[in-house]
Amino acid sequence: MGVKAGSKTKAKAKALTAFILLTALLLEACSPPGTKKAGNDKKSPSKSFDKTEPVSVDRVEKAEKTELNLTEKKDIYDDDRDEASVITMYLTVSRGNRADGSDHTWTEINTYSQDDYDRMGVDRYKVEGLLQIDETGNGIKKGSYGYGETVPNVSVQVRGQTSTRADQKNYKIRIKDGKERFRGQRTLNLNKHRSEPYRFLNKLCYDLMDPIPQLMGARTQFVHLYVKDTTGDGTPKEYPEWEIPPEIVDGYEDYGLFTMVEQINRTYMKSHGMDENGHLYKVTFFEWNKYEEVMVPKDDPSFDRDAFEDYLEIKGDEDPAKLQNVLNMIHNYTIPIDKIVDEHFDAENICYWMAFNILVGNYDVGARNLFIYSPLNSQRFYMICWDMDVAFKSSYNEWAGYSDGVSWECGMTQFLVVTLVNRMMKEEKYRNMLSAAVDDLYRNYVTPDKVNAKVAAYRTEIKPYLYRSPDINHLQLDDMQVYDELTSKLGSEVDRNYRVYKESLKNPWPFYVDMPKANKDTGRLILSWGISYDINEETVTYDYELARDYKFTDVISSGEDLEVPLVTVPLPEAGKYFLKVTATNESGYTTDCFDYYSVDDYGKNYGCYGFVIKPNGETEVASEE
Repeated sequence: MGVKAGSKTKAKAKALTAFILLTALLLEACSPPGTKKAGNDKKSPSKSFDKTEPVSVDRVEKAEKTELNLTEKKDIYDDDRDEASVITMYLTVSRGNRADGSDHTWTEINTYSQDDYDRMGVDRYKVEGLLQIDETGNGIKKGSYGYGETVPNVSVQVRGQTSTRADQKNYKIRIKDGKERFRGQRTLNLNKHRSEPYRFLNKLCYDLMDPIPQLMGARTQFVHLYVKDTTGDGTPKEYPEWEIPPEIVDGYEDYGLFTMVEQINRTYMKSHGMDENGHLYKVTFFEWNKYEEVMVPKDDPSFDRDAFEDYLEIKGDEDPAKLQNVLNMIHNYTIPIDKIVDEHFDAENICYWMAFNILVGNYDVGARNLFIYSPLNSQRFYMICWDMDVAFKSSYNEWAGYSDGVSWECGMTQFLVVTLVNRMMKEEKYRNMLSAAVDDLYRNYVTPDKVNAKVAAYRTEIKPYLYRSPDINHLQLDDMQVYDELTSKLGSEVDRNYRVYKESLKNPWPFYVDMPKANKDTGRLILSWGISYDINEETVTYDYELARDYKFTDVISSGEDLEVPLVTVPLPEAGKYFLKVTATNESGYTTDCFDYYSVDDYGKNYGCYGFVIKPNGETEVASEE
């Protein structure tokens, strides 16, 4: 069963409802209580809207920028303003030496995944490389990067985590000390975006972000990569029968199209006008919970960097004391959230970070896929966008019949798994700031017309690379007509995301389902869940269904309009079961619980909690199918 947020958040939700659950247990009858309220037609706005309805946007009064707001040197993007251009990289790879782990073959680099390295207990293998770059289309000439070089000037390894399992790899090219940097960058990240249908969505998001004053972006560039392998024994490479072999020119094999994305590190901080000595964390999975087992002072003997980096990778100053202090404040509910935000965050930065991801439809964000930055001598933290390749996927998911990025994972509610945001959004002033940011971006920066114009330019430039070997062998959309049809709809997705955001403000909030508890002595099964919050203070009631299948065709118990988040039902026999819970407010707007059950080739079954009742009466989470 897939759940976007962690068990610590669920534990907190349980604590908040403990009293009401205890009371309900004493009052609960054997059959589910509650009858349907007359005239309460439940609404699920995120699933039904008129795509052709015009959208009106109120004028937004922008706040004055202050020294507390995060600002970026926007002239950093002047070098690559031709956003759709493709540059060509020629990479000659060779064996290095054992001392730095580069004495390996190119075949080894492309064979092992992160899982393999974990099993072997070794760092990722590298090779050395000689990199030359043609930025004009006129070949490697005087003035080209790497012109005249005869010895390796870079090291190369695969990058990513789950993507290292893919047949097409992402690469990290690191320029050696003493060698010329490329566009001021020392680390060049080449991403295939193998799981992304169009191969440009991450770049589209960064290009849209470039001019937005409230956000920190990153430089991007389409890259056509050729590789000459001198590490092997000269044996010709074999290809599967179904695969069209790539072109080989003067010993260089065509590796197809990549997107180069600027590495966010100390060099990035300096180039973008930030404090290069500040704190920088890459979020692995972080809901702004206390994580007391790892959030200890750096000089504490129990501090475990590896355990810490399961949540946050340290990319800057290594002392987490400042972050730990803020986490303690966030979880001290006697301190007003506006005091915490005023002293330790930039509310405008948070709201624009949320607003941008909402409008581009990036649902894999909030507790992951971002950086957190704080200047060294400041107590403030800022959000930086990262890895947005699931943005603009609504049209594709609908075409593919795949369930992802819907229900509570769109609109404002997608961020409620984050404790900081959850507390902020309970305050009207922060909801108003978020709405103002959404309106500003929708009117000025992330407009349907701007999206369509950029997509049209990308499509013209990159299709000749995608629809030939090697990329044609691995595309999700191998039909060029379908590719054109779906990419032409991306601008309209902004309209959709804007409407869904507005509707999400009307919904009660998602909540977590608790692990069902079986009582063999009484022959009852206790079903409980967290309380759904409603920003308009409307009464919220709950519906539930308990079934033997995740499609809920074999329902064994159900109830409507429960006024407490708990019900007891007859204990069924041992086996796998599925619980669906929804919350509805007085206005008739409905939301799913946070939990979902993932099924191969279908995606997420939202609002569905899968569990197993063992023969001894114990319960556990059901495995995914």
